[in-house]
Amino acid sequence: MSKSISAIKKEFEQADKQMLSLLYELYANDERAGVVSLISKYKKQEEKIEAEKKRMEDMYIYERKYADFQYICGIDEVGRGPLAGPVVAGAVILPKNCDILYLNDSKKLSEKMREELYDEIMEKAVATGIGIVGPNVIDEINILQATYEAMRVAIGNLKVRPDLLLNDAVKIPQVDIRQVPIIKGDAKSASIAAASIIAKVTRDRLMVQYDEVLPGYGFASNKGYGSSEHIRAIKDLGATPIHRQSFIKNFI
Repeated sequence: MSKSISAIKKEFEQADKQMLSLLYELYANDERAGVVSLISKYKKQEEKIEAEKKRMEDMYIYERKYADFQYICGIDEVGRGPLAGPVVAGAVILPKNCDILYLNDSKKLSEKMREELYDEIMEKAVATGIGIVGPNVIDEINILQATYEAMRVAIGNLKVRPDLLLNDAVKIPQVDIRQVPIIKGDAKSASIAAASIIAKVTRDRLMVQYDEVLPGYGFASNKGYGSSEHIRAIKDLGATPIHRQSFIKNFI
């Protein structure tokens, strides 16, 4: 008597890569629709994972190019454009043989995926650093200089000093570590993508907390960006302590 489809499904769920190949052979001649569908599903999943591994190989092109450097650190920031909240920079040193999949520009990832990757990055990275610069400083020194300062703080918060910095587009002043600016680096370098993700998750979590103490502006959903809801709230309720005065002067 043949096994039930539910029993076969459990076998697939518990199988590693090697065992999956054996299961494909074992049930190759089983013509039941449920089994055929199960095999097709797992083969497609494997194909997607293999494609992702190939994409990730391309994401390490700069890390391989500068492989002679022991500690290569990716740097990126989030929050240059919002009307409220800080600018946040991330710095990440990944291990040489890092096995994290799905690293990418944080804007191209779902919130769920960013949160999952954040945990994996924090667990596997050699070192991570976060730099946060608030709205008052942004107003005082301008957003570009505040971004540079957030990046310097992130680098300073690493427990390991990097030998090389891979930056998303910019060259950071007042840093005595070799730097390689890469245009759209968060989509080209695994290290920069990882920095982008931890910066984005950190800032988003802050904005959710701000929404709890400063309701009415939709910070949890708009993250401080200039949505119509947010602009209307500024006009109706006025500015909060986390608003960037230099950014909202046209709305008040």
